[in-house]
Amino acid sequence: MHVLDLAVIAAYLVLITWFGARFKEKQASLKDYFLGGRNAPWWAIAFSIVSAETSTLTVIGTPALSFAGNFEFLQLILGYLLGRILISVLFLPQYFRGEMFTAYELMQRRFGPHVRKFTAGTFLILRALAEGVRVFAVSIVVSVVLGTGEIASIVLIVCLTLFYTFEGGMTAVIWTDVVQMFLYVGGALASFFVMLHLVPGGWPQVIALGSAAHKFRLFDFNFSFTPAFFHKTYSFWGGLLGGCFLTTASHGTEQLLVQRLLSARNQRDSRLALFSSWVVVFFQFSLFLLIGVLLYVYYKLNGLPDPRVPERTYPEFIWTHLPTGVAGLIIAAILAAAMSNLSAALNALASTTVMDFFKPLWPRHPEAVYLRLARWATVVWGIVLFTVGLAARHWGSILEAGLSIASVLYGALLGVFLLGVLTKRPGEWSAIIGMSAGFAATFFLRAHVAYTWYVLIGSVATFLVGYATALLLPRTVDRHEDKRIAV
Repeated sequence: MHVLDLAVIAAYLVLITWFGARFKEKQASLKDYFLGGRNAPWWAIAFSIVSAETSTLTVIGTPALSFAGNFEFLQLILGYLLGRILISVLFLPQYFRGEMFTAYELMQRRFGPHVRKFTAGTFLILRALAEGVRVFAVSIVVSVVLGTGEIASIVLIVCLTLFYTFEGGMTAVIWTDVVQMFLYVGGALASFFVMLHLVPGGWPQVIALGSAAHKFRLFDFNFSFTPAFFHKTYSFWGGLLGGCFLTTASHGTEQLLVQRLLSARNQRDSRLALFSSWVVVFFQFSLFLLIGVLLYVYYKLNGLPDPRVPERTYPEFIWTHLPTGVAGLIIAAILAAAMSNLSAALNALASTTVMDFFKPLWPRHPEAVYLRLARWATVVWGIVLFTVGLAARHWGSILEAGLSIASVLYGALLGVFLLGVLTKRPGEWSAIIGMSAGFAATFFLRAHVAYTWYVLIGSVATFLVGYATALLLPRTVDRHEDKRIAV
């Protein structure tokens, strides 16, 4: 046990919880609790977007990718930029037409209440499963630090995050995200330079051994309509298209990230935050991949065997090789990523539960009743995420498990949003049938293609089947009598 390191970690956990809980006084309405009162500056929202899409999976899973492979994962990040362009053109103008609290209100405006609940329910399932993997990732770090896999340590992280999210709402989420992002990126930079110092020969040695093992290989332009091509996880075309569709779905249709875009003061700030976040994301993924190469070189020079669990490589190195105090700070940074993502998920799940399910059923209650319900919905989802995290221990590689679980459901979700904003003919039944087809296509083809293709397959299937259904169904059957606003 490193007493000083443990003290640093404990101090961080106490201070970040206290900092987040301080925002309780500013939570007087649902707009305050779920959108931060729309007062946060664009740069804070940009950092919050990065923190929301980063987790312990990223921090410990990305170095494991380059340790065992190379830099081809960055091809996916190029697709993230293309996806952001589509979001700014297709979705942001729709989201800032009136005041929305969730992404799925757009689906009621376009199709009707049933599609709103269908898409909102999809998000609740998607985020609970994907976040459960991230909760489990915390246990890897905790087991390295404490030398045990005790669930009680994970409970501590979940409870502390739940406390400040419960009290401070979206304002607490955004500002703690800013603090935590600087902490884990700063921790990664510190570990990078310490590792580099421990490698005999320094950077030239890293370049030489890394190049010899093809660790810096970035692009794979091979293209062919063969099963082997679609089985390959990272290629330029799979990364560009897969990353584009994945980001358009996650940042354009999933409440976890749409909630941040809706929290901006106006559409311009929202767009600025969205594109700025990509620059930070590209930098941090490049940094974590470089750390993986440094770990590879260190292991080879010292004749160490490859670790049994690749995701343990980075936290184990930190805890056993970095100076006392620095190790505690970097482990705290990894926990910061976990808490940041968990708080974002809790608030997004609570907002969707209240705004898309409870409030439409009971629309005449005072604001204070909804605010109280929002806080307790946060607690319930905290319990759900912890439970899913226990099951995630048997789901394989955690980074790719998290991305693949999300991708299975993202496709249908993105497909129905595209059907809504790009067409006028399809109605409610067409949208529901299209989404069902998208789920089925992704589910049955998932064993035959890499996860980077899941979203593309699901969204295309949803869009095509939804539009074809609209041509076959009479309009009187396809459309319910409601107060939809045509898009």
